Amino acid sequence: MNRFLLRSMTELSSRKWISRLTGRFAKSRQSRIFLARFVKLYGINVDEAEKPFKQYESLNEFFTRRLQEGARPIDHSADTLTSPVDALITGIGTIKDGTIVNVKGQDYTVDELLSHSPRMENYRNGRYIVLYLSPTDYHRIHAPATGRIVEREHIAGKVYPVNDFGMRHMRGVLSRNERLITYIRLKEGEVAVVKVGAMNVSSIRYTEPLADTVQKGEELAYFEFGSTVVLLTQQGLFVPRPDLKEGVKIKMGEALGKLGVQPSVSGAAE
Repeated sequence: MNRFLLRSMTELSSRKWISRLTGRFAKSRQSRIFLARFVKLYGINVDEAEKPFKQYESLNEFFTRRLQEGARPIDHSADTLTSPVDALITGIGTIKDGTIVNVKGQDYTVDELLSHSPRMENYRNGRYIVLYLSPTDYHRIHAPATGRIVEREHIAGKVYPVNDFGMRHMRGVLSRNERLITYIRLKEGEVAVVKVGAMNVSSIRYTEPLADTVQKGEELAYFEFGSTVVLLTQQGLFVPRPDLKEGVKIKMGEALGKLGVQPSVSGAAE
């Protein structure tokens, strides 16, 4: 099957109504018959789930499972930024004058990713990490640092796949798909947790009740199936671990690097 045909099929399957139908089935009791097969296919460790495997009533309930207390130790050092998710790093680097360069062969602008928010000025020369969640992964998203939530934004969009094929062959997936963005103000500066929806994901949901402040490791939201988080940090705020690179697998709560002193940024949103 050639690349053009694959792309065309993906375009057709990215319609929201198809994603809604998939989500509706995943939430039904009938979907439970696929649970054991799903767990075996992806080699999921059910022992770390919050409750016994047999108590999950649907695929969606299992996808969005919480974990047992202590299953993901949080690095609570005041000077660290931690991973908000279990994920594979598919892009990491410095934002160059507003451009995220060469994520799976494509460039993205922060302006497009944040849907022309005035807050984009905070990240024009900051850093980014692209975190891909596969079906194997734990799907809840947590705060990477302690701070004040200064804005939440929902951006409607497509539901293209964020797997390797989608990222390489579909134009601008990260900035065209549906997104929920949480902006967190730390003592040192600001971070943006950009949650990107994907094909066959019925929704991205905030964890309720919503709060104005958040502690490192607290839940922000969850995916109903796998997807991607783009973590943006303000210029001068963050220095990543030297061993982090594309292809590295990380766990939620694991230290990504050190927080530093953020220099003033002309025109930065407050």
